[in-house]
Amino acid sequence: MNNSVGNTGRVLWAGARALLVLTVLCGVLYPLTVTAVAQLVFPGKANGSEITDASGKTVGSALIGQRYDLPLKDGQETAAPDLRWFQPRPSNGLGANNVNTQYTLILSGATNRSGDNEDLIKWVTDAKAAVVKDNTVPGHTINPADVPADAVTSSGSGLDPHISPAYAELQVHRVAANNDLTVAQVERLLADHTDGRILGFIGEPRVNVLQLNTALKNLLAAKG
Repeated sequence: MNNSVGNTGRVLWAGARALLVLTVLCGVLYPLTVTAVAQLVFPGKANGSEITDASGKTVGSALIGQRYDLPLKDGQETAAPDLRWFQPRPSNGLGANNVNTQYTLILSGATNRSGDNEDLIKWVTDAKAAVVKDNTVPGHTINPADVPADAVTSSGSGLDPHISPAYAELQVHRVAANNDLTVAQVERLLADHTDGRILGFIGEPRVNVLQLNTALKNLLAAKG
């Protein structure tokens, strides 16, 4: 009986020591080490790839797209785009959060429509017409044939932060006209914020809309 109690006690004590050691190693030392290495080697990515404006205020993440819309008017269900800014891809995959009312959270998801789906065809047709209308300004008319695919289709997640250089270029005259800037100024801004292929051959050239609009905001602030 005493031997049984003693053996049980030793097993329990061994288990408790193993639990303590593993808790310290896996629950404290390992996370601290990984966090320290990440902060030293990849501080930007470790902190969520945050983008800050000229004042140092965090305006979002380079990994998640944002919309640039005007405030909703009475009786309006869908907000109109704010044409002072470069616009991202359509966001048909976005949803609204009605649980945590303190924040407007983005719910990721794809539209999952086939190429011959009537709803998808209507979305694309309407989106192309809107892109042509919004970006046609005095002295510069948009040709519908020049509207790229990413201007009228959402990404698989609906959260894509990038657009193609072609779609960004299509918006240059409109952004310049609505912000009292020259086309050359906006062209330079776009050129400075166009990323090439990764390692020169992976992926496609792209423009991060949030980074570009943040730079535009800083330019307008400096202009006064």
